[in-house]
Amino acid sequence: MPRRTSVMLKEHGFEILVQGVQELTTTRAKPPARMPSGQPGVPKEAVNASPGYSSGEKTIGMRTKPSRKILVVEDSRTQAEYLIHILKEQGYDVVHAVNGREALERISKEIPAIVLSDIIMPEMDGYELCHHIKSDAKMAAIQVILVTQLFDAEDVLQGLVAGADNFIIKPYTPEQVFSHVEAAFRSAGTPDREGPQPGLEYLFLGKSHRITSGRARILDILLSTYEYAIRRNIELQETQETLSSTNEELTATMEELTASLEELHESNKNLQRENAERSRVERSLAEANSKLNLMTSITRHDINNQILALTGYIDLAEMGVSDPVVLEYIRKAKGAAGTIQSQIAFTKTYESIGDSTPQWQDIGKILEPMRPHLQSAGIQLEMNVDPIEIYADNLLPKVFENLIDNSLRHGKQVKRITVSSKRKENKSLCIEYRDDGEGVVEADKERIFSKGYGKNTGLGLFLGRVILGITGISVKENGIPGKGARFEITVPPGEFRSPGA
Repeated sequence: MPRRTSVMLKEHGFEILVQGVQELTTTRAKPPARMPSGQPGVPKEAVNASPGYSSGEKTIGMRTKPSRKILVVEDSRTQAEYLIHILKEQGYDVVHAVNGREALERISKEIPAIVLSDIIMPEMDGYELCHHIKSDAKMAAIQVILVTQLFDAEDVLQGLVAGADNFIIKPYTPEQVFSHVEAAFRSAGTPDREGPQPGLEYLFLGKSHRITSGRARILDILLSTYEYAIRRNIELQETQETLSSTNEELTATMEELTASLEELHESNKNLQRENAERSRVERSLAEANSKLNLMTSITRHDINNQILALTGYIDLAEMGVSDPVVLEYIRKAKGAAGTIQSQIAFTKTYESIGDSTPQWQDIGKILEPMRPHLQSAGIQLEMNVDPIEIYADNLLPKVFENLIDNSLRHGKQVKRITVSSKRKENKSLCIEYRDDGEGVVEADKERIFSKGYGKNTGLGLFLGRVILGITGISVKENGIPGKGARFEITVPPGEFRSPGA
């Protein structure tokens, strides 16, 4: 009889209904029983009811006991031991192979019911192993479950092309592993309800992929991964609610601080009272900023985890859609998710801009620790800098790190970086950073300091200018295109000195 599965999702005011129809047969085994610990178990009744394979069966009296053997294929010792432990703890018969070739050798000796394989492995990866299994009539009935992080649509497409029966998404829990394994045992030996399929030719990024799995199996995979997506979305909503509540508290705190500042400007009558009041406000701001940094750190970690999962599910959703309008929306969503992930990672380094009082910093001492890194990249660092200290934000080293990173990323054949200093007629100090790469074209000389402009995060040079600007230092690019980049950092009079002066 038919079974209708419905999943309702609500996000940003929209309702999404995913429906699928599956045919159930009277021969399908019941779901796995629960062990006393609350974890999915492998009771005797489920073992006797599960389908098996002739090469793995054991005869007991007049009855046949199907194989419960699982082959774990994983080159990471830590991951392999974890999977083997949780599976053996539930009574499964587990063997291990470190790569695809060793797995095929073990299968040739004894056919398991399930192969649980990582994708990225030496010698033979998970896709190739799955293809070998599904292409051999003697092994084709083995249930193959691929373990993946689903970072890209290509991951799922290659798995479907190889004939994978299902996916386990990292990071996983023991419950998710048990659920997929028991589902595979129930499906083992059962022919596809739709019969042999002619195959679907799917064109992705200019490459054709032939998928021979039936629609029911593809739908099973999508629904199982959607369950994971829904759970993660619920966790994300709870985090967002907590964030909203914290933001309201912070807003109230900032309103109180604003009122205090307004009162300060009206009531201060002498310098002593004004300084005392400013100290009080600064302490309050430091406390509020500390809370904000803690909140953003926690939120950044949670959002990053959700973005990883969301990207995978966007890729899965793209596979099941043929409408070009919807596909365009999905591709834009995937691009936005990737941008968010890059920006979140980048903000961690720069969340403390202006958080502390600027300090006198020696340019030579800042640059010298960067020399070994450049030498390992085949780049020579020359410093012609007078013994000098400049008054700047504590993130000044990040400015030079960004300039070096810019040379490595965009300068191409950079072999030498030179940093020098000289005094100007207006008594300011010019620190010149120069490389021998391709340089910056005229049209980009100012745009490279704009927020969001660039091939990486689009924030490096923008934030570098912000960091320098805290103490009135300016930066510009005035090199000759084709002859290397040349950045001039101008320190105003009074903001530099001899060391220890």
